[in-house]
Amino acid sequence: MVIHKLLGYQDKAIMADVLPNAILEICVVVGASNEQLKEVCQAAHKGSTRSRHCLSPEVRSVHVPPFVSLEDSQSGYVAQNFTRTPRRRSFKKKKEFKRANPNVNAGYKEPQTEEFSIPNNIDLQGLPQLCFPGELEIETEPKEDQYHFLVFTDVFGTRTYGVVVQFYRPIQEGNSFQHGQAHWNVTGHNRLMSVLYAPFSVCVISKFPYYTAFKDCLSCLTVHIKSCREMDFDQKVRQFAAKLALVPNPPPGTLHLVFNMKPLQVVLPSREDPKDPVVDLDLHTPFLCFKPKCILQILTCILVEQRIVFLSADWALLTLIAECFILYLHPLQWQHTYVPILSKGMMDFLMAPTAFLMGCHVDYFKEVNSEVEGLILVNIDEGTIKFSHVAGTEPDIPEVPSEAAECFTQRVESLQLHYDLELSHLGSCTDISDLRIRRRDWQRNLNLQIQEISLELIVNIFREVSNHLNYEYRVFNSEEFLKTRTISDRPFYKKVLETYIFHSFLKARLSRKVDAFSHMELRICSENDRTKMRDSPRRPTMEEMAMRKERNCDFLMVRRLAASMPNLPVDILHDIPVEHLSMRKDKPENAVKRSTKSIRTFKLPEFSSPLICFSAIAWYTDFINLLSKAINATGPESSSLLARYYYLRGLAYLMQEKYLEALSDFQNLYKTDRDIFPKELVKKVIEAMPPDQRSHAGRKPELKRLISIMLEKERDVTASDEHVKTFELPKTHMHQEDFMKRIQESGIVKDVDTILRLFDALTIVKSEKNNLNFRDMTSEQFPTPKVVSRSIFYLSAETGHLKQIDPETFKDFYNFWKESETEAREVNLPLEVIEHLDKNESVYKLSSSVKTNYGLGKIALTQKRLFLLIEGRPGYVEIAKFRDIQELENISVMFFPLRIPALKIKSTLKEPFVGNLKNERDLWQLIVKEMWAGKTMADKHKDPQYIQQALTNVLLMDAVVGCMQSPRAIYAASKLAYFDQMKNMVVPKTTSETLKHKINPSAGQTSPQAVNALLYTPGHQIQLEEDENANPRLWCALSEGKVVLFNAASWTIQQHCIQVGNSKLNCMLGVEFSQVWIGSQDSSIYIINTRSMSCNKQLTEHCTDVTDMVLEDRGSKFSQKLVYSCSLDGRVISWDVNTLEIKTNFQLPNCHKLTAIKLHNCMLWCCVGDALLEVKKNGQLFRRVMFLENPKGSHVSFSCFLAFPEKNQLVTACADKGEVCIWDMKNLSQPWQKIQLQDCNSISCMIFVKKQIWIGGKGSDKVRGKIYVLDTDKYRVEKELVAHVDMVRALCCAEDRYVLSGAGREDGKVAIWKVE
Repeated sequence: MVIHKLLGYQDKAIMADVLPNAILEICVVVGASNEQLKEVCQAAHKGSTRSRHCLSPEVRSVHVPPFVSLEDSQSGYVAQNFTRTPRRRSFKKKKEFKRANPNVNAGYKEPQTEEFSIPNNIDLQGLPQLCFPGELEIETEPKEDQYHFLVFTDVFGTRTYGVVVQFYRPIQEGNSFQHGQAHWNVTGHNRLMSVLYAPFSVCVISKFPYYTAFKDCLSCLTVHIKSCREMDFDQKVRQFAAKLALVPNPPPGTLHLVFNMKPLQVVLPSREDPKDPVVDLDLHTPFLCFKPKCILQILTCILVEQRIVFLSADWALLTLIAECFILYLHPLQWQHTYVPILSKGMMDFLMAPTAFLMGCHVDYFKEVNSEVEGLILVNIDEGTIKFSHVAGTEPDIPEVPSEAAECFTQRVESLQLHYDLELSHLGSCTDISDLRIRRRDWQRNLNLQIQEISLELIVNIFREVSNHLNYEYRVFNSEEFLKTRTISDRPFYKKVLETYIFHSFLKARLSRKVDAFSHMELRICSENDRTKMRDSPRRPTMEEMAMRKERNCDFLMVRRLAASMPNLPVDILHDIPVEHLSMRKDKPENAVKRSTKSIRTFKLPEFSSPLICFSAIAWYTDFINLLSKAINATGPESSSLLARYYYLRGLAYLMQEKYLEALSDFQNLYKTDRDIFPKELVKKVIEAMPPDQRSHAGRKPELKRLISIMLEKERDVTASDEHVKTFELPKTHMHQEDFMKRIQESGIVKDVDTILRLFDALTIVKSEKNNLNFRDMTSEQFPTPKVVSRSIFYLSAETGHLKQIDPETFKDFYNFWKESETEAREVNLPLEVIEHLDKNESVYKLSSSVKTNYGLGKIALTQKRLFLLIEGRPGYVEIAKFRDIQELENISVMFFPLRIPALKIKSTLKEPFVGNLKNERDLWQLIVKEMWAGKTMADKHKDPQYIQQALTNVLLMDAVVGCMQSPRAIYAASKLAYFDQMKNMVVPKTTSETLKHKINPSAGQTSPQAVNALLYTPGHQIQLEEDENANPRLWCALSEGKVVLFNAASWTIQQHCIQVGNSKLNCMLGVEFSQVWIGSQDSSIYIINTRSMSCNKQLTEHCTDVTDMVLEDRGSKFSQKLVYSCSLDGRVISWDVNTLEIKTNFQLPNCHKLTAIKLHNCMLWCCVGDALLEVKKNGQLFRRVMFLENPKGSHVSFSCFLAFPEKNQLVTACADKGEVCIWDMKNLSQPWQKIQLQDCNSISCMIFVKKQIWIGGKGSDKVRGKIYVLDTDKYRVEKELVAHVDMVRALCCAEDRYVLSGAGREDGKVAIWKVE
């Protein structure tokens, strides 16, 4: 048995490297050496007139875990120093301590030098001056204890944290040295001499920033060591460090650890999320020192990576304030030099030429200000920011974007920063523990608010960056992003975009990292914003335009008010509150709403004194017993809390070498919460286990599976590409493949088919410029091109020359496209016009001023209509909605002696519109025809995305014509008129009447993805209306482990991608309201928490594809709920929903293709390809159903089946032909009825809705997906529905009102059908 990193066999070094650290890394005592103290006492005895004694600090003792071991305890001697693992290095003290009195402890052999084994990232040589950053002075009176905080950063950027207490102990001359330690006597004459006090420091160093917790611990320590005997001093510090070495770091979550250091109860707060930092300080401290405007300036200096120096007379404030600003930026990270405290001997660090964040005493302000140029000097005590004036010029520090700054200021003003105001209505607290708890709870809530406010600021600053990212090619279009910023905000963004901080932020966004930024962005993003995020191209909506006008109106009103009061200063503009400037005008409180989780505490066992080996072992035993009691008292509904208990108990078992028990707890943790599962630790433990214990673990199925997963070789995965590219125009000629890549990188369009049509159009543009059909280069001059997704290459039908596009043509096209985007963003419609349009409408194109029969004005195009923007006085005249257009006609209007080209539009609602468009006529005819056709197609197919696609085609036509300016321009643009060519596609009447809507889970992707599974979950009626969890949801399982979530009330995307593994997802199952289980091709079952939208639970007992799952719910809330899952190899497992324990686990004999399971009459029905098996819940075979196609033929292969309890019937579908068979459960020898589906090649899925069977499959004509609706009373096909261009792969039902169908990758859409 061992404790804390000491193991009883040869692999102990490996284990010691991997075991998680306790909160203590090292404890160091710093002070003047005994020789210096002796000299001071002798000088005082001789009556030296020197009033101040400044000494040099050095390390007096070092305490490094482990502090006790079994061998030491058995020998009766506890060594003062220990040999550490290979990750440590030794440190020798400079001084050699020799005994002053050889008669004292003559039997003790003193070492000539003291050698300590310390962590690699701790520099003990530089530590003394940081523990005494000012001066070490001998005093005639003791001073109050003082605390300050340190941050160390190694060459890899890893930070270590220190908390230092300075306290005073009395010293006098008559000293003797025992074992290298000074012992001071007070006798005779010495009593008459004034007592001197020497300062000492105890520094606790940890990998975790527990500033408040360590301050509390050191406060408890100083009570005992300030007046103790010298011979007891080191032992008390050692015992103190040994206690901290037992305390584990709490796992992420809502469980805080509490331990008793006497007289205080110390709390270790956990981080809420594994990706979040530990917060154990008062985040509101900077708001007590600076005004909000000043805080924004400091944050700006950090974001633009300036050389920043904090100054204060209080050493503690330097680190605390710097740490607060670092936390305000989370998840952005400061990546430059970070030294929050500089001692007097480290001031030359400020000469560094690169960006840094440092802190020093305010006494050095004049020296720093006069000798170092280009510094941002932040005076904490005065709450001011100044610039060093050596060079005579101030750094150019831009202001934070105005709207984000205004929102931040408003939020800050709503904070309650003074704790005393919270106590005004409460009685006096008579218990210090209750007082500390009350203060801690108040501080925690305030910290959460400040974290939300600062995170909202970061999101408001950078939220639109994602609109200019190309994730597939990792491109950020910085130029276009800057163009979308207001003129006043551009200086800020120009500087920030050049920083390492922003570059790291971009890498995280392009890698789709799920962190605090992405969560906040999703929370504050409205439904319309989410829809717009995937819309391409994007234009300002009427709602945004109205808001912009409202803000401008408010600003002008304030300016007029200021102008009418000339005595007011100009700054009055910023002092008058304008509520419309808020980032969230409608519900400003929404952005900081956050589901606060209740905090639980777990009290660690009491520490015994003295802490020796056996008492430490007993401490771990008590720790395990307390955790076991907590686990037994915690219900399965509190799975998150249980996971934390399993984590801690697993670590405690490891300390006692109980590996089987530890692995069992880690197995439970793996199923319960993967986010905190210590994978590397478990892997190393398994590798280092003794053979007998490893063999014993392998005999337990659940541990065997865990061991298999942990030791499974990592797949050869290509290293993730983390570089960030800036879009650049091409410089060489492009073939189709390269052109496609360039267009997708530019963000103009992603759809492959559209890009191919654009390629066709632009090759015509190029040939027009060169007066050639195609460039003079034959295909023989080029190497054979690679096969691409749609075709090998394009050749001219006339000459056989290879098509390509030159960089000049691409540049002209790109520039015209971007200029059109800029013009559209600058469109400023009058309010009289805006009120006639829908709030989500945008203007995509404006014509030149033209004469029409409705008046003089500009024709405007939106996604819904055409209207005339009257010139002169603001006016709006609707021309036609696209759905109302009946006819388009090119005409000529006589204007003697000219004939002016005009466009005539006939609609159902008013007289025909005639516009004299002149040379714009042909283009506008193409545009209107395409939009009209797109609207027609959208109405026929109930797919609003067709409108967005038509808009993209229209704008591409406009850009092609704009960059060409030639007679063939219209012909080239016509290549992009996709919907105009498809508008005559007939949709069957039955399909049109039954189809309600279509949605696209692959929106924003370069190509569609197959919808492999669908799941509808009803909403929570008890939830608040504004809570998104109250709405019903549609879950769409795609390839590569992606799940897209739709709000089923509005059919808009609620969450674009929830990642669950990286393989194809086969099935989904809703379990209660809080869980969705997903079976994957990688043999795992992933469990999504529907409240947090996180996947932190995983079941891994299957060995092949998980193909289906079914829930057994007996109806009573007290009954056990079970989920049965099956895998392709014939394995069936039943799981307890609450505990995730395996209840049954059996293998179907001779089964290699188990594709589906159902529950019927307490029996399991299994589809195994050529047969259906009815088995008992323990796996015992009861009946087998097989069907011979003919007496000499092979067995029919089943693809899916349904069981009808009401009619005691079984319905089966064939995998390789369109045939449905009805079976009588009493006689399963032959089906009693067969139904042949017309034009059906195969059936993939079936569901039962009301008295209908909906069947999805593959049609025989043009590979179209088909749905057949079967009447279960008459057993005949009622409807045949066609709405997918690929096979129907998934069906699900929404409350018996709708049926939803998902198609293969050629289609990739979900159709919503009405159930009659």
